Amino acid sequence: MIPLLGPSDPFPPVERALHEPNGLLAAGGGLSVARLVDAYQRGIFPWFSEGDPVLWWSPDPRMVLRTDRVHVSRSLRRRLRRGDYEVSFNRAFGDVLQACAAPRRAESGTWLVTSMVRAYERLHRAGVAHSVEVWMNGDLAGGLYGVALGRMFFGESMFTRQTDASKVAIVTLAAQLVRWGVPIVDCQMRTEHLASLGAVDVPRRDFVRTVGHLVSQRPITPWQLDDDLRVDPCATRCG
Repeated sequence: MIPLLGPSDPFPPVERALHEPNGLLAAGGGLSVARLVDAYQRGIFPWFSEGDPVLWWSPDPRMVLRTDRVHVSRSLRRRLRRGDYEVSFNRAFGDVLQACAAPRRAESGTWLVTSMVRAYERLHRAGVAHSVEVWMNGDLAGGLYGVALGRMFFGESMFTRQTDASKVAIVTLAAQLVRWGVPIVDCQMRTEHLASLGAVDVPRRDFVRTVGHLVSQRPITPWQLDDDLRVDPCATRCG
């Protein structure tokens, strides 16, 4: 059994999360800006389907991407050096959110339900949620969005419409985060796509301890991409 939270009820300790399904911690509590910020600071994130109550998760292990150890394949490196794309931050947050919410080819629905979309729009207006856009021939080709607190970035979702577009977004973001002193990106659950870029599993206790340290540090302002990284994200490092 998991607790059903009221609007002001605190989260239970993440150690109480279920083993099956892995990481399910609590339900309810709403999706206010304050609730979401508190959740991320504790290593907790929301994930639920349309019609279900808000479900909160903290899986063990947790997948993270170390920003200075992103693996860039030879083919991706060639794509980056061709420069046939443009990368921006926060230029089209709403469009990225809607693209991430669209059903995938192999799926009939979406986990990014209407209440979640509205919640992340509020976080964006509060200066907490950010997007990365990749443009090709003037069209939005791919991107991602997530939550930034202190010196920690919590990746939420990504999409791609052109080959390698989401990878370009991740590599460029990681290069900028290195410069800002952000050592890891939370990837939540394991995927082979992220593993191919160098993401690894870490024990939840280590992840939560690291997050507690990083979110207490000075926040990043302004959230802007350095000009040289728009041209070549490997200007910082490509592993």
